[in-house]
Amino acid sequence: MQGWAQGKDFHAGNVLEFIYDQTFDVAIVDKEGHDTCTVSDKSIRFFDGDDNITLAFDPNYFICSFPDICAIGLQLAINATAPPPSF
Repeated sequence: MQGWAQGKDFHAGNVLEFIYDQTFDVAIVDKEGHDTCTVSDKSIRFFDGDDNITLAFDPNYFICSFPDICAIGLQLAINATAPPPSF
């Protein structure tokens, strides 16, 4: 899944839409959670199967909270830069 983000520019405030089978989920995690495929008390989990998540400034980390699924690549790290100036 990480390959999808390569070569794209992301800005704080952009919205990512996650569409997935409801037997899975999406969790917003910190870097450690991303790297170890774990969720913590600070993680935010989504279960709807069609979730719109607004990117925060700096790194944003997403995983499927099922460790085996995350470990095979269902995870995403995106660095959102400042929004471009509006004219």
